Amino acid sequence: MATNTPLRIISPLRRAPPDAAAALEPGEMARISTMCSTCNLRELCVTCCGLTRSEMDAADRLVIIRSRVRRGESLYRAGDRFSSLYAVRNGFFKSTAVLENGRDQMTGFTMTGEVLGMDGIGPERHTCSTIALEDSDVRAIPFARLQALAHEIPSLQRHFHRMMSTEIVREQGVMLLLGSMNAEERVVIFLLNLSQRFAAHGFSPSEFNLRLTREEIGSYLSLKLETVSRTFSKFQEEGLIGVQQKFIRILDRAGLERVMVREPD
Repeated sequence: MATNTPLRIISPLRRAPPDAAAALEPGEMARISTMCSTCNLRELCVTCCGLTRSEMDAADRLVIIRSRVRRGESLYRAGDRFSSLYAVRNGFFKSTAVLENGRDQMTGFTMTGEVLGMDGIGPERHTCSTIALEDSDVRAIPFARLQALAHEIPSLQRHFHRMMSTEIVREQGVMLLLGSMNAEERVVIFLLNLSQRFAAHGFSPSEFNLRLTREEIGSYLSLKLETVSRTFSKFQEEGLIGVQQKFIRILDRAGLERVMVREPD
């Protein structure tokens, strides 16, 4: 995509339209949309992985909408109508759900190179809210068009199934984490999971900025803020990690892994 392609800017503290494509006038949409073959998202977009030249030509029928979401803004909210998947070109998002007692529970996070929105496929409504933790750049992929194209291109359908399987496995991992591990083990799994995901998208697995606050980490891991802070401090004292505000260095990966098998204090 050309660098001078205009962006759709989501205005501060307003929710994104449930259907981004429908919310735009035809002329405006033409200015901010792109085709699969010219999109600069080829390495991470679900529609571009492993396609032949003829399949790529067919995929050009899929119009991808580019949007910018500022820090603190919602990409979509629980109850919004599901219409698109969102490939994160740059940025970091958290997903939250409201519990019966009215408290917000963080249910996941999504980073550069990953895809948002699969929570809405079954119910056709989003079941959680997704908020940008930094200024982010996403590509909206209309799901109905993607589904129709997948029937024509078997490799695309296989890739989409693999992507959904990865998401299911990740959610199962979170269930295991919350159900059977102590506080230190939960924090270790969280850090190692982050490391693996950064590495999978070409970033350093041992040095990264932690976009989440300690409170958000606690919500995700079902731990108190004080417990998260105390565990980070303990790991730093033991030389397992280095912490400088939100910058994290994994100094002893093997040592972190050994926490999973040691007896609790």
